[in-house]
Amino acid sequence: MIKNFNDHIGLFTDHYEFTMAQGYYLDGREDTKACFDYFFRKNPFNSGYVIFAGLHDFLEMLSNYKFNNESISHLRRIGFDDNFLKYLKEFKFNGDIYAPNEGEVIFSNEPVLCVQGNIIETQLIESLLLNVLNFQSLIATKASRIRYSAGDRLLMDFGLRRAQGLSAIHASRAAIIGGINSTSNVYSAFKYDLLSSGTLAHSWIQSYGDELTAFRKYASAFPKNCVFLVDTYSTLKSGLPNAVKVAKEMEEKGHRLSAIRLDSGDLAYLSKEARKILNEANLRYVRIVASNQLNEHLIKSLIDQGAPIDAFGVGTNLITGHSDAALDGVYKLSVIDNKPTLKISENIEKITLPGAKKIYRLYNGDGKFYADGIVLDDEDDIDIICHPIDLHRYTTVSGLKKEELLHKVVEKGETKIKNKSVYEISQYVKQRLELLPEEHKRFDNPHIYKIGISKKLLNLKNELINDFEK
Repeated sequence: MIKNFNDHIGLFTDHYEFTMAQGYYLDGREDTKACFDYFFRKNPFNSGYVIFAGLHDFLEMLSNYKFNNESISHLRRIGFDDNFLKYLKEFKFNGDIYAPNEGEVIFSNEPVLCVQGNIIETQLIESLLLNVLNFQSLIATKASRIRYSAGDRLLMDFGLRRAQGLSAIHASRAAIIGGINSTSNVYSAFKYDLLSSGTLAHSWIQSYGDELTAFRKYASAFPKNCVFLVDTYSTLKSGLPNAVKVAKEMEEKGHRLSAIRLDSGDLAYLSKEARKILNEANLRYVRIVASNQLNEHLIKSLIDQGAPIDAFGVGTNLITGHSDAALDGVYKLSVIDNKPTLKISENIEKITLPGAKKIYRLYNGDGKFYADGIVLDDEDDIDIICHPIDLHRYTTVSGLKKEELLHKVVEKGETKIKNKSVYEISQYVKQRLELLPEEHKRFDNPHIYKIGISKKLLNLKNELINDFEK
């Protein structure tokens, strides 16, 4: 029997989250205060930035994070303590969460989300948080790169059939956030109020035995939104001539062919030839849509070659986040029992930042993003930001305009922000990316965005390292 996921979200976690939570409970530490930071160590796709996505989905799931009788029975069957299970029976997240606006432009090695509460509640939600935020941020970032290549051309998510199972639901949402216009995924469109779109497959044309009949039948069924797939047999020898013939027949009936779609072959060459044939037939209004294993680099190449393509359908490479399988977001303890703490590592880059923190975004004189300063939560002024590792490198930021990035989105377990539509979040992404200098958006060797920490935070970090080494 398929279980209702929303009834069992509390089980959507790694086993060791429960073992630690039970250990804390049996040790009498359920009221110990803790703070965890979410961050990632490397931008995906060799990109200069990441789009923060998944927040509203995560908060919605967190509001249902509980354990009903069936969930408790399962945990009992796999060996958890009855007293601990009584605690879980009444469990509800009652902590605070600080985060940027969903759609914010963020960068590696900065704590972009902070979770505060007791040690059990902050520990239990780790896997859910990482699963949702890592994946949606990965796909939204990929989509934003595709949008950057495509300019103002229409973009469609065609990825459902190539996605890793039900991840397609979140992936389509994230794709729209990153800049895609519509999705072929009807369920995601229903769930998130997205625009869904689609045309027809080669099987439609094959089923009629000849292409001309197939086009006529489709035009009859969909006269107001008719798109012909023209490469089932031969794009130039049959597909386009038949499309032109039916388009003219549609004109006689007061309708217009919306577009033709190219799904194979040399897209640059075929689109140029298709545009020429359509124009010669006075069908300049008919758009050209291209698909077939597209990504941001291929789209950029097609546009650079002058391919007259009006819209792109992007599937596998978008929905799977190719060529990076995952965003390496992590969730690390920074405060325990009101005392700052850090994770020590032999790899200096993996030493974490201690204490409760906030982020200031700093602007240059042109009103563009210049740097992010990570400071302790009791700091208001920031004159310099120091390199987190190289003690001799710092940047003066005195007098620069600054804004605080992290806002309290959950207070005592209650969500404090209004739910925004996916397209509203997408518009916010567009606005924020316009403030990111071009050198950070280029595909080849993007400029590394400045991330620094306050002197006070640097001193605290060094003190804790020195205490550990004594």
